[in-house]
Amino acid sequence: MQFSPLTTRLGAEVQGIDLGADLPNDVAGALYDGLMRHQVLFFRQQNLSPRQHLALAESFGEVDPGHPVYPHVEGYQSIVELCNEGNSAPDTDDWHKDLTFRAEPVFASILRAVEVPTVGGDTLWASMSAVYDSLSAGWKSDLEGLYAIHDMGTFRNDYLRKGGVAAVDEALAEVGSAVHPVIATHPVTGLKYLNVNQSFTRNIVDLTQGSSDEVLQYLYQYVRRPEFQVRFRWENDSVAIWDNRITQHYAVCDYLPNKRHMQRVTINNDRRGG
Repeated sequence: MQFSPLTTRLGAEVQGIDLGADLPNDVAGALYDGLMRHQVLFFRQQNLSPRQHLALAESFGEVDPGHPVYPHVEGYQSIVELCNEGNSAPDTDDWHKDLTFRAEPVFASILRAVEVPTVGGDTLWASMSAVYDSLSAGWKSDLEGLYAIHDMGTFRNDYLRKGGVAAVDEALAEVGSAVHPVIATHPVTGLKYLNVNQSFTRNIVDLTQGSSDEVLQYLYQYVRRPEFQVRFRWENDSVAIWDNRITQHYAVCDYLPNKRHMQRVTINNDRRGG
């Protein structure tokens, strides 16, 4: 197995491994170590069946039972279908970390390209440890010790379309909110990282809404700097595995009306590293 870094901050393409095979412990361990080092890994020509996709995810930790909004692969509740074409625009073209409105945000995700357009449809990832490292000493000091409230964000739109304001209120009560530190420490690598995202972070605790908005908007714009990012051009049967704790991602919507069909499994907990 070979890791070829794509940038100095995050991202590596991996060769010499069949993700659909039963991985020996040493190979699975090396794959995990590579993920900790590079934060997001990319693979080509991996024709995974749904069962193999799930088995790969289970080798890392406990698989999420299902997304609160997105549809799933028939017979596989844990495999999310992300399919867009025609006038069906996605809602993933925003910088985000998955499911941070939960009290325990998810560890990682494994995304497989089923059918991608010949042009467009790339995904970008950004390293939140690289973002933190580049902040000034003053910003680091000001943000340390702050907490922010996260909720389901623009998923409100999905519930509003289905059942109006009553459905939104019911979903907010059911899904709930969570409070997380603005600056967090990775449990395995010890790296500090920025822990807010535009999709789900609503406001900073103990700040007025206006002051919170000013701070968060500065941070969101800062995340967009290209030097923190890696961009992946998908092919059919490509796979990406990323550490959701320390990265954000953005699925570029520049391919409609053409079809982009992806399948994703989310891993709730890190079996090896806590």
